[in-house]
Amino acid sequence: MTTGVVFRPQLPPEELKAAVDAAEAAGVDELWLWEDCFLEGGLTTAALALAWSSRITVGIGLLPVPFRNPALAAMELATLARTFPGRVTVALGHGVQDWMRQVGAAVDSPMTLLREHTTAVRALLAGEDVSVSGRYVSLDAVKLDWPPATPPRLLVGARGPRTIALAGEVADGVLLDSVTDPDVVRRARELVGPGAHVAAYTPIEPGLGAVAVQDWIAELERAGADTVILQGTTEHPDHTPLIAHLAGDVG
Repeated sequence: MTTGVVFRPQLPPEELKAAVDAAEAAGVDELWLWEDCFLEGGLTTAALALAWSSRITVGIGLLPVPFRNPALAAMELATLARTFPGRVTVALGHGVQDWMRQVGAAVDSPMTLLREHTTAVRALLAGEDVSVSGRYVSLDAVKLDWPPATPPRLLVGARGPRTIALAGEVADGVLLDSVTDPDVVRRARELVGPGAHVAAYTPIEPGLGAVAVQDWIAELERAGADTVILQGTTEHPDHTPLIAHLAGDVG
């Protein structure tokens, strides 16, 4: 069981280093970064966070698949995974469809694109020679020259049962969004199976005491979560009290 905290991109990127330093010093397991439109890039902030730290795992959750060709996504992720082995986790997802339409990247079948993209990225990170001609993904004998010795954990961000089931099929597990009910974790665990990784973002309101936060983490763990990631709310995005809660949890 690991715990983490989100640096929300509603905060400016120049505040990221202080968050990395605080999380690293507090012994927090994981720092997670979002790629919300039109705020901060997930891969660039991840590279910075990894370079500014020495042991913390950096999670990117999530990268919207309509934004990137899977070969480019795999190249970028392989670079991070080789440079910072064992310290990168990434989630791929549909992306918010209103945003995808806004940038001209929406597709008729987001589920098909997510399946094709995730399958291709996973194979490329495993060092495979990939040729595929799908509805959205087309690769002709693409193979990374610098695949990572150990591929990063690859998750699919999901809410609905179809996407959660897809995560268990084509990825290493699932990243659940805004979990406020342990039953969401239990249902996800049933869908992805016992061997898959279940990570859960959970919003924490300000003023919630450290003991209550730790009890809530334990409840989500009992429900089947492998990683619980605390996130600030839209009204209170600050990660500082969340890091303090986790520091108390890990000593």
